[in-house]
Amino acid sequence: MTIFYDKYGTALYGVIARIVKKEEIAEDVLQESLVKIWHSFLSYDASKGRLFTWVLNICRNLAIDKIRSRQYRVGTRTQPLEDSAAQWQAAPSAFKPEHIGLEEITRQLNPEQKQIIDLLYFGGYTQSEVAEELDLPLGTVKTRARAAIKVLAKLIR
Repeated sequence: MTIFYDKYGTALYGVIARIVKKEEIAEDVLQESLVKIWHSFLSYDASKGRLFTWVLNICRNLAIDKIRSRQYRVGTRTQPLEDSAAQWQAAPSAFKPEHIGLEEITRQLNPEQKQIIDLLYFGGYTQSEVAEELDLPLGTVKTRARAAIKVLAKLIR
C-alpha cells in the first residue's frame, strides 16, 4: 500500500481536491478511498481497464458522494465561529427577539399560526408539547408551523 500511495497518492489527491475544494475534506476522502481500494482490490479486473482508471473512479465517486452529502452542504453554508466577528462581540444582556422585529412580523400571521409560532419560538416548546398544550394532533401543529414559516419567509423578504 505504501508503494501504491507513493505512486498514485498525489494524483488522486489532486482530483479529489478539485471536486471538494477543501484541503481537510480532500484528505479525508483520499483516506476513505484508500481504505475502499484496499478492501475491494480483489474485485479489480485488469481486462476491463487500467488500475489507475479503476482507482481514479473510486476516488472521484467518493468525492462526488461527499459534496452531495447533507453534512457537506450544510457545512459550506455556515461559517465557523472561529472565523466570525460575532465571537468577539458579546450580546447585550437585555437582548430579546423583539428587538429585531420578529414579534411585530409574527403579528401578521393568522391567530392559529401565531399561537403555534409563539409557543414554538418564543416559548421554547417542542412541537409535541405544543400539541399537548393546545390539545391538537401533532400533524396539525406541524402543518400550521410549516405554513406559518412560509408566510414569515415571504414577509421577511
